[in-house]
Amino acid sequence: MLSRVADSLYWTSRYLERAEHTARIVDINVGLMLDKSAISEERRWRRVLAALGHPRDIEWNDDVYSLVYTLCFSATHVGSVTACVISARENARQIREAISTEQWQRLNRLFHDVSRLRPSSPSDTQLSEFMPTLIDGVHLFQGVTDTTLSHGEGWQFLQVGRFLERATATAKLLAVYQDDVFANSTDVVDAYSYLEWIGLLRTCTAFEAYCKVYTADLTYERILEFLLLDAEFPHSIRYSIDRLHQSLDAIQQESHGQHTTDLMRVSGKLQASLGYAQINEIVAQDPARYLRRILEQCRHIHDLVYEVYIQYSVQTALAM
Repeated sequence: MLSRVADSLYWTSRYLERAEHTARIVDINVGLMLDKSAISEERRWRRVLAALGHPRDIEWNDDVYSLVYTLCFSATHVGSVTACVISARENARQIREAISTEQWQRLNRLFHDVSRLRPSSPSDTQLSEFMPTLIDGVHLFQGVTDTTLSHGEGWQFLQVGRFLERATATAKLLAVYQDDVFANSTDVVDAYSYLEWIGLLRTCTAFEAYCKVYTADLTYERILEFLLLDAEFPHSIRYSIDRLHQSLDAIQQESHGQHTTDLMRVSGKLQASLGYAQINEIVAQDPARYLRRILEQCRHIHDLVYEVYIQYSVQTALAM
């Protein structure tokens, strides 16, 4: 596979995953604002921006409507939902020969739906139709991808982008909540903490799945364990890293990669650390540090994917 094709597949998937995550976190926090709790608007939305990795040129400006408009509808801010959809479509457009017609039609339709629902000003922002349209569109693209694209090297690069982005986003979200919410929790859970914990689970589409495992008894340790270490829930970090490692291994076998030792070692080490971790040990030590280490390893995996498959040297290419 050409490196430019692998790159575009990788980023098409990452941008769509990022768009969905941004949409969810904005939607949930807008809903939580209806509860007049002790938390200030500034604190809540600064936490949102931190969980999104402090998107470039997007800052809290004392105007919730303006911030929500920027995060969802701005075409010029690279971290916004609309900009992510535009970037995903542009990457897919460059590799039309590598994806199915159904994939392109689905993504193109999502782009036009997002453009149609874009308000003219922050005061006209309406999320009730935009959010389900965006989230449904991303899910439909993923479903069409799984059913119309051969599960070969190209499909695997889509999975690498999807699950690396998901693991990174969930780790950032948990790290922010660890510093801002969990670190201040007590044995007696107040109404504010309960709503914030529900909001975190809903952001990760995890509330119902969590309740099926632990019932509705929300505790800090159980939420952290579920979103970090659950092997069966698709939005947990462990599940995402398991799928990421499987896809990297499949790409290595299909492409007969001879220079993937470091990449497979780093991803395998991260997979093993999550597979054998126990929540009581993580909580007893430093959960924030553990999450930051996961983020560092995810960034390292991204760098190695580029080094091995996308921006490799001439000497490496000749040796393949």
